[in-house]
Amino acid sequence: MGHIPAFRGYIFDLDGTVYRGDRLLPGARETIQGLRAAGRRVVFLSNKPIDTRESYARKLRCLGVPTRTADVINSSFVLTRYLGARTPRARLFVIGERPLLAELRRAGFRIVANGDQADWVVIAFDRTFDYAKLTGALHAVRRGARLIATNPDRTCPVEGGEIPDCAAMIGAVEGATAKRVEVIVGKPSRITLDVCLAQMGLRARDCLMIGDRLETDIRMGREAGMAAALVLTGVTDRRALRRSPIKPDYVLGDLRELLGAG
Repeated sequence: MGHIPAFRGYIFDLDGTVYRGDRLLPGARETIQGLRAAGRRVVFLSNKPIDTRESYARKLRCLGVPTRTADVINSSFVLTRYLGARTPRARLFVIGERPLLAELRRAGFRIVANGDQADWVVIAFDRTFDYAKLTGALHAVRRGARLIATNPDRTCPVEGGEIPDCAAMIGAVEGATAKRVEVIVGKPSRITLDVCLAQMGLRARDCLMIGDRLETDIRMGREAGMAAALVLTGVTDRRALRRSPIKPDYVLGDLRELLGAG
């Protein structure tokens, strides 16, 4: 889709874009190093709330990509900021894993085990999701709790395929409660993008979003007036791209194609 111009900032999705599982994808290290050497601002953006920003930064360093915690934004961090600005010290019934619980507690929220006591039900990608958590969410909503979620992804790419992501938990809770989630803070939400832009100190038009998902990464960029590049190393192939109404500005076989940016 034509020559890719240089941008002041680059926002990289992680899973399926920079790495897949514990394997760095082709060209990722060289591309990120090259952009940084050229004075470009680089941040990493993940919808996954199952690890902390510190953990993602550490993983990138272990894979050979030097990364500070401040260079990583994920949906649990965005959700904590969002709730903290609106309902600090709220009581939360959480469908989520330990890193999310720990981040919410550090921010001053009270995590409740009994849904009857909750102000919000937080729904996240949760590999320990079970009937007891679904029942707790039902009780919370019946007592007036509001629904918020980390991300809308249906699946998460892993080595050898995909596994269910947060959309499966959202669907279960909405099905049981007959209530819709009020806010999903992760991509493609402008809430997440604004956190990234503030971290970079740049405007949307100065940045390129690079990701492997049309409905989150590419949609977020296009809706914000930001250029967006689809990389074909994750969940989207050319057949899915042809069928989708969401179109990127650029299509990359892998990240090495960014190195030609002038």
